[in-house]
Amino acid sequence: MLHMIYFTHYTSLLIFILISIALGLIIFGASYFLAYQNPDSEKFAVYECGFDPYEDSRNNFEIKFFLIAILFLLFDIEAIFLFPWAISLSFVKGLGFWVIFDFLFELMLGFSYAWILGAFIWE
Repeated sequence: MLHMIYFTHYTSLLIFILISIALGLIIFGASYFLAYQNPDSEKFAVYECGFDPYEDSRNNFEIKFFLIAILFLLFDIEAIFLFPWAISLSFVKGLGFWVIFDFLFELMLGFSYAWILGAFIWE
């Protein structure tokens, strides 16, 4: 009996998921079969700001590049949380004030850990 109750609660979710998958497959299939496909060399050419490419576009990047990019995003997103907090500082009560300091403390721990590991050193 209990299983039937849970089944009736999740029936609408199951129907929603099935319709979403079916609609996605229909849209994908229609775009693939109905689109006019005329591949040529110009369409598959690498585009570099209007210039002819200097070398192959499938060059390997060092993993350090991606590490620096991820760390930049991480510490840049931190600013997104600081600006609204700084603007609304006069309305924030005691708990909100200390929560942001906890956030900054944990952020500084992560920054110190990345610094000690040498993640910011580009060799």
